[in-house]
Amino acid sequence: MRLEEKTLSSRSVFKGRIIGLRIDEVELPDGRKASREIVEHPGAVAVVPLTETGEVVMVEQYRVPAGRVLLEIPAGKLEPGENPLACARRELLEETGFLAENLEILTPFYSTPGFCTELAYLVMATGLIKREAATDPDEFLRLRVLPLADTVAMARRGEIPDAKTLLGLLWAWNLRQGTFRRDP
Repeated sequence: MRLEEKTLSSRSVFKGRIIGLRIDEVELPDGRKASREIVEHPGAVAVVPLTETGEVVMVEQYRVPAGRVLLEIPAGKLEPGENPLACARRELLEETGFLAENLEILTPFYSTPGFCTELAYLVMATGLIKREAATDPDEFLRLRVLPLADTVAMARRGEIPDAKTLLGLLWAWNLRQGTFRRDP
């Protein structure tokens, strides 16, 4: 059975500073027509900064859509044409004040593929060197450096509801335990 949907038309409804919204009319595999509301996003990176002693550098910040303070790995939006590793380097320094000697893309992932085009890159950062953070003027963050085992326990208790952070902790934990490896 064919699963693909054919886009028949597309119209832009909103264009903001970060996201856009378009409505696509599609033909379903069975020939019927349907509407799809799609949030257009330029992409992002999510960085798992691991210290040599097995700690994760994280940030706490208030997230208006969630209505609460969340504990997250550093992340940020890709600029047009920006390389994901360059973005990871920039966001890590801006949000945490750390530089990384080593950056490696672990995996690309769609954050919410049911309605959003955002493709994010999960990046591991090691060989961390502390510098001065340079947060954006509208960002208010609290730096947290926590043992990886503690963050995994927090995730298991449901205390970390952020998807990119959960994915990053899963990768980091399994890589550190030797139960998971990245294939070339």
